Amino acid sequence: MNSELSSLQVQDIGEQGLLERLQRFCPPEIIGDDAAVLVTAPEHSLVVTTDVLVDGVHFSNVTTSPEDAGWRAAAANLSDLAAMGASPLGITVGLGLPGEVRVSWVEQLYQGMTECLQKYNTSIVGGDIVRSPVITLAITAFGQVNPSQIIRRCAAVVGDAIVVTGVHGASHAGLELLLHPELGQNLNNEEKTALIRAHQRPQPRLDVLPILWKILASPCPMPIAGMDSSDGLADAIIQICRASGVGAVLERRQISFPAAFDHWLTPEQALKYTLYGGEDFELVLCLPQEPALALVQHLGKRAAIVGKITPGSIVLFHDEQKKFPDQVLNLSQGFQHFKSYEL
Repeated sequence: MNSELSSLQVQDIGEQGLLERLQRFCPPEIIGDDAAVLVTAPEHSLVVTTDVLVDGVHFSNVTTSPEDAGWRAAAANLSDLAAMGASPLGITVGLGLPGEVRVSWVEQLYQGMTECLQKYNTSIVGGDIVRSPVITLAITAFGQVNPSQIIRRCAAVVGDAIVVTGVHGASHAGLELLLHPELGQNLNNEEKTALIRAHQRPQPRLDVLPILWKILASPCPMPIAGMDSSDGLADAIIQICRASGVGAVLERRQISFPAAFDHWLTPEQALKYTLYGGEDFELVLCLPQEPALALVQHLGKRAAIVGKITPGSIVLFHDEQKKFPDQVLNLSQGFQHFKSYEL
């Protein structure tokens, strides 16, 4: 890209000029009218979710390239669909921009969104662009789900196993390395790259759903509780328990940490990152023991049973090896939107 094109600003080409450039990221047969028309399968329910991301709060040029910011924005919405048991149909993008933003930055943002969506046969099907003093990205994602397969937070029952996909804490660790590179002196390049990539290119766990439905058989014979762990593992379990009117016990020995934590963080830091770090976009599911074991067996190292649902309302962290004291988990240590955290 020559210097003249790379320095072109949004205000130089205006709304219509920018829209013409961005339309290439959308299916030509869907865009162009006042609204998109999405076809859903018969006897399916429409699932809709919206996320808003703000420059300096959710991304910055220190921690994310425009492509990575686009990927993360798309992944966050696809993860919300996965948390409901839904398959994606498309997204719309609301974009607020200062006029001084380079056109190339916006195109790279859309390229990152497109790269993420293409993995799941999903497209950008519309949106809006407005002038704004700060870059703001509002994405609405549409999905469909068989009503018998809807995953809800309120469906956990006493005796359910708590299944968690992937590992937790990696995204937060990657963010810390981006903000404070000196912290990673004990890590090799491969470990650093893996943690940073976990933050910049999270993978929504839509891949888990077909395996889950195969194990349970369709239509699903039992309600499944769950959500994604975008605000942290502890947050997800607490939210499910509150919505379901139950408690839980989380077992330390069953929780997987990123391997790099062993020679980088203290045990206390590793535990805090894992429980409260957030933005790992994994799934937390509550289901009966037998299908839970089958799901973990199918997913291998990509999942684990980390605890069980109990009577009452307390969510307890327990370490049978007594390296950590028992503690009641709470929401105050996780990400809080109105607490200061500079990117």
